[in-house]
Amino acid sequence: MELQSLLQSIHNTLLDKGATLAVAESLTGGEISSLLTNTPGSSGYFLCGICAYANSAKEKLLGVSASTLEKHGAVSRECAAEMLGGIIKAAGSDYGISTTGIAGPTGDTPTKPIGLVYIAVGSKDSFVCREFKFTGKRMDVKNQAVYHALDMLNDFLNAGKS
Repeated sequence: MELQSLLQSIHNTLLDKGATLAVAESLTGGEISSLLTNTPGSSGYFLCGICAYANSAKEKLLGVSASTLEKHGAVSRECAAEMLGGIIKAAGSDYGISTTGIAGPTGDTPTKPIGLVYIAVGSKDSFVCREFKFTGKRMDVKNQAVYHALDMLNDFLNAGKS
């Protein structure tokens, strides 16, 4: 689905459900929040976005545990899940998105290469977290992460619909 159609689908679904959304971004640096709020009427569902780039911000603003960061790192399934739970709790939203990853050109390790991204979407009751290995330069990785986060949210919101 083309990006604008995806954004419109999310917009319509959230308004139809009377549901709210909040976003916790690290890797994507606020781009998801920016895109969502470009649509007129997004104030009907969009509560807030927190760009928690530093680990200290992930801990203080989103409640990611220090032990998770120490044991698994900021770029991990565990961190993405805690970021998601933290933003839903902090905002009091029905749904949330979280993104964390390595866009490059530096910051990679032998076990965590450039392009490794974790995206979580869901509600306080259930969520989905996926690992991606994107390719390309920094902005390519970030743009792919933004698109896939929105696509995952759209799928989550519309699960079970025929």
